[in-house]
Amino acid sequence: MKIYKVHICLSEVIARLKKYDLEEYNSSNPIIFVEASDPDGACYKTIYNFAQKITRKDHSIETLEFVKDLFHDIRVIKIELANEKKL
Repeated sequence: MKIYKVHICLSEVIARLKKYDLEEYNSSNPIIFVEASDPDGACYKTIYNFAQKITRKDHSIETLEFVKDLFHDIRVIKIELANEKKL
């Protein structure tokens, strides 16, 4: 397993997330560190953890629909190995 830095853009949804305590996701362009075997897995885990933080607070059908709608407005900007040395 490798540790990836996943840069995501939440600028279109951050205003709708004010009532949730999202810890490391509490900015428009958070950088999330994720352990995964490949970049696709890192992207999946990042978005899954984001959705899980919201639904842990509220399990209602409205919240689940809200999270499903958010997925259309979240973008992964960049992904890179966290411990990769740049030359």
